[in-house]
Amino acid sequence: MKTISIINLKGGVAKTLTADSMAHILATYHGARVLLIDNDKQGNTSKAFGVHSYDDKSISDVLTARRLDPWEVIRKTRFENIDVMPANMTLIRANMEVLMDSTRPQQTRLRAALNTIATENFYDYCIIDNAPDINISTINALVASDEVIIPIKIDEYAFDGLAELKEQIDNTRDDLNPRLRLAGCLITCFQRTDADRQGEAWLQDKPEYPVFKTHIRYSEKVTESTFAKSPIAEYSRRSAAAMDYIAFVREYLGRGKA
Repeated sequence: MKTISIINLKGGVAKTLTADSMAHILATYHGARVLLIDNDKQGNTSKAFGVHSYDDKSISDVLTARRLDPWEVIRKTRFENIDVMPANMTLIRANMEVLMDSTRPQQTRLRAALNTIATENFYDYCIIDNAPDINISTINALVASDEVIIPIKIDEYAFDGLAELKEQIDNTRDDLNPRLRLAGCLITCFQRTDADRQGEAWLQDKPEYPVFKTHIRYSEKVTESTFAKSPIAEYSRRSAAAMDYIAFVREYLGRGKA
């Protein structure tokens, strides 16, 4: 099971859209079995796939409960090949509880749970949608991941926090997870303006930040799809964003074969 963290310290850069779209396309276009983990207190991925709840267990329990069977937290969705480990606002409390608990390791709890799940060989991919923050739950995600994808929306503040995030990835690799690598930056909400072209060119000129060739074009259909609670490639297959996400997943898989 390959585990991929989708993360950026900025909000509004299409992290959840990227995680959800990647999971949906891997599952429905490539036949992969995908576990999608919502690691954001807002629970938008959970809501998108119809599993948001305060009555059922969530990732908060994975981080805080002792001797929890992680399979108890996973919820089925209407997609045969996509399951979700949901999140909700209790993740705020869970982050604080983990930091206050010095009786057991704090940064490796999610990895331990995913190792248990991986032994069943049920999923091909695990995709983690992370909050725009470096807190103990996102550190847990990095420790549990094989790769990181950073969605970036080009604007005046596009690259704020990028160096800090790269440093956190490097530190996690050095200290806790030697297999962790930055798979690449994915430019989202792209429009054919001078600013977007210049921002993309600037990023492509930085060897420390590998960039996917595919960028995700802006599409009004994306907002519509969130109200419909339908992945963009299902809601509007011919929209620019859907076609680009399909191409991005193809590029991502092609890199793995290179």
